[in-house]
Amino acid sequence: MVIVKILAGLCLLVCLSGWAVAQDEGDLIAKRRLFPGVGPGLRAVKRGTDGNYYVLSAPGSTAAVFDPAGKLLRRIPEYDETKAPASQSSTQTTITFGEDLDVDAQGTLYVADRGANAIKIWDTKGNERVVKIAGPVSVAALPDGEIAVATVHEQHLVIVFDKNGREVREFGDPEPISDRPEVNRFINIGMLVTDGDGHLYYAFSYLPEATVRQFDRNGYGGEDIQYTGVDAWPAAQATRKEIERQEKRGDNPVFKRILTAVGVERSTGEVWMALGNTLLHFDKEGNRRATYKIYTPEQARLEASTILIEQNRLIIGSDPLGIYEFERPDKKSQQ
Repeated sequence: MVIVKILAGLCLLVCLSGWAVAQDEGDLIAKRRLFPGVGPGLRAVKRGTDGNYYVLSAPGSTAAVFDPAGKLLRRIPEYDETKAPASQSSTQTTITFGEDLDVDAQGTLYVADRGANAIKIWDTKGNERVVKIAGPVSVAALPDGEIAVATVHEQHLVIVFDKNGREVREFGDPEPISDRPEVNRFINIGMLVTDGDGHLYYAFSYLPEATVRQFDRNGYGGEDIQYTGVDAWPAAQATRKEIERQEKRGDNPVFKRILTAVGVERSTGEVWMALGNTLLHFDKEGNRRATYKIYTPEQARLEASTILIEQNRLIIGSDPLGIYEFERPDKKSQQ
């Protein structure tokens, strides 16, 4: 009886502490839609040091570059909107099926082209390079021209290439979730983002408990930020049961994403996760600060597929609904 009371007391303390941390709850309604022509097939939105926005959709042969006012400036690789596709340059490298993109401080664009089993690279002068790798699903620019890549097949979570396209290191062990290797590797597929201090974040898209793991650029692990609240438990249990079913069936693994988007504030390292239309805000120590439900201005559910954290606003994209601007609720509460 004494043990039961102690355990109950500890549980109460943990629950209360969780509520003390996650005090901000509620609905977030988008202020407006950005880049109205973008929507179906949206994969990624990034902002360059030039202030422009780089947007990738799939399928599509190019990435789009918009100025801060939302005007389309150009496409990468170059594409003449006035010409028919057949009349475009036949020597030009195009995108087959892009899954992710990133842009470095020099304005070099990197696209994870899963359809071509390659990372495709364009610098500001239009020079093209290709790094071949099977099944890339995410890419992140690192200092000194290095690039980090996440795939669906490799033994480790992250493969790093130097500026010459040579593999220089790999790191990150998949979480042991399933006894079937192919199921286990699928469950460990993830997304890559970086912060301003050179940290790399690996967001596991399919783990039952939504998890973001921090690494330094050399692969040394840091914090694990994980969503394990009571409200997350039913979905996690359902995912584990589905893993068991697919282990027994022996079919090719197919799972529904748990963590659908992730963003990191470059200046602070704070992490924002999306689980469908649930948006979670964590501080850099991994404490959950807030939970929101996100909606379009018309109050339709917004199922997030990409998140960009800016100083005074959130930019959240959804396939097929498009890209939307939200006020930063954490900034608003500080005013």
